Amino acid sequence: MHIQAVASDEASRYRAVLMSDLSKLDQLALSDEERNYARSHLKNGAPLLINRYTSFLYLVWVNARPTEAQTAEAVRLAGNALVEPLRQVQAEKITIESSSSELRGVHLAEGLALGTYKFTKYFKEGKSKQHPLAEVLLAEGSEEEVRQLNASLAGTFLARNLVNEPLSYLTAERLAQEAQEAGKTHGLAVEVLSKKKIESLKMGGLLAVNRGSEDPPTFTILEHKPDNPVNEKPIVLVGKGVVYDTGGMSLKPTANSMDVMKSDMGGAAAALGAMVAAAKAELPLHLVALLPATDNRPGKNAYVPGDVITMYDGTTVEVLNTDAEGRLLLADALTYAQKYEPELVIDLATLTGNAAIAVGKYGVVGMGSAGEEAFEQMARAGERSYERLARLPFWEEYSELLESSIADLKNIGGREGGAITAGKFLEHFTDYPWIHLDIAGPAFLNSAHHYRPAGGTGVGVRLLFEFLKQKL
Repeated sequence: MHIQAVASDEASRYRAVLMSDLSKLDQLALSDEERNYARSHLKNGAPLLINRYTSFLYLVWVNARPTEAQTAEAVRLAGNALVEPLRQVQAEKITIESSSSELRGVHLAEGLALGTYKFTKYFKEGKSKQHPLAEVLLAEGSEEEVRQLNASLAGTFLARNLVNEPLSYLTAERLAQEAQEAGKTHGLAVEVLSKKKIESLKMGGLLAVNRGSEDPPTFTILEHKPDNPVNEKPIVLVGKGVVYDTGGMSLKPTANSMDVMKSDMGGAAAALGAMVAAAKAELPLHLVALLPATDNRPGKNAYVPGDVITMYDGTTVEVLNTDAEGRLLLADALTYAQKYEPELVIDLATLTGNAAIAVGKYGVVGMGSAGEEAFEQMARAGERSYERLARLPFWEEYSELLESSIADLKNIGGREGGAITAGKFLEHFTDYPWIHLDIAGPAFLNSAHHYRPAGGTGVGVRLLFEFLKQKL
């Protein structure tokens, strides 16, 4: 779908008008009958169709909320409410305008676009299941704002597609190829480290997790470095790329727990999607993304509970649960990030069930060593994207739970504070300002939640894009 800024007098057969005040009905070109009908039938957030037979007018009344972020989200939800009505009339193009200074048409367009997404690749008649809407004409907002929205959507849709792909297609090598293709399309420099190179670097965490797999691991490096970036040191994104997780030898015991484990690379998908969004929007920032990838299986010479492995930085780790594998991949990547002398490192991962239990599908768990300004910026980005940040305590005492009797660390800290001890494990491999985002709750949904579809949601892309824009 493409969103385009147009003059306010340019209209299509389908038109949506946002309003927060019913008195604005008097300013619209409505007949008395239409105006009276609207007054008696308009409901908050629900589109009301006025069918003129040769054209269709959707009136969308949204009550302003206490904060700007809440109002923006209410408008996105109203945009999502337009998805089915437009499908029913097979609308291919719609014009959006606002009669209210409090309501932004760009948010209606965003909610509408996000709500039309459907992963149809594996349907025999997939094209017929796609939403017909292909173009949104936005009669407000600057060209730059619309360009940024299109970039954010492109990154989000790419992330959703990748999370929805099954392992039968999306192996670690295929994920690297997808990154290379995205790089060619959007002007990103991409390097893929092969298993031989990973072995020569002695990335013991990534290699240990890969030992049970028939497929080799990959370590993909993407870079967006425009001329004269505003940041002297790069911002590095690190994404967990476990393309499928059985739990390894600590096989997942819970019923249905493996059904959605193709989504365990949601962090890598989000990091890649954010890089695509930044490049497409031509953000003048030096950015790097690191995507360590493998599947986690109990076959071949799989690592087992009780093994001691040596990480890329030389740290020894006693493995007590092979289902706590994501932190092992991330740890090697976080060590690798040191070579860039980064301004900030942000990792994203579907890391712990504890994070999902803590906040459910409604937010992203965050922690780390970055300063308050960085966390405040991330929190603001979370409000603006409505991928909200739930920051957990990060007290030093949690590190005590990772002490091993035979190695430098153990890879799990027990049941208490599991999301935090996972973060504490990662902290050991950082020597720079760092934010850890655990996206386990909202990354993959069993049923749609408003404009977030069943399956991969692409969570993290819009959050990071909003965060990065604050650096300009």
